[in-house]
Amino acid sequence: MNVLVVDGYNIIGAWDELKRLKLEDIGQARDRLIELLADYQAFSGMRVIVVFDAYYVKGMENRHKEYQVEIIYTKENETADECIERLVKELKNVLNQVYVATSDYAEQRTIFGRGALRKSARELYIELNTIDREIADKIEENWQSGRPLKIPLKKDVLDKFEKWRRGDA
Repeated sequence: MNVLVVDGYNIIGAWDELKRLKLEDIGQARDRLIELLADYQAFSGMRVIVVFDAYYVKGMENRHKEYQVEIIYTKENETADECIERLVKELKNVLNQVYVATSDYAEQRTIFGRGALRKSARELYIELNTIDREIADKIEENWQSGRPLKIPLKKDVLDKFEKWRRGDA
């Protein structure tokens, strides 16, 4: 199984949309990243884990799952890089190929040494946009083929649902 481990705040700091959201509310930026990664997970079938640094926050490590994306807030006095390195060590084996999404050069070198592969923030962004286009093409193809939906809906209702799905509404 392929596993993608994402350095959450590194990606937020690298993508324009998320950087703008971060200025308003860091929680919105995190939520948007998780939504984007959920689309990626659903399309690719990869296991996706996003790690957020809670180095300055007191408390225990927090793990939960949203939209099939595993979310980890590191424990007190642990950086996201340390958590990612631990995850790579735990997950990398003959059956699993681990990818780490980060643009942190030092982290990339460390995870290479542990057998993982890297995706830069830019590569992941391009991959997400490609997936988004492929999904749109498949939807258009199905629409053009005239295959009826299981529940017939008017075009304006379908358009509204699509906007909601994309978070544009």
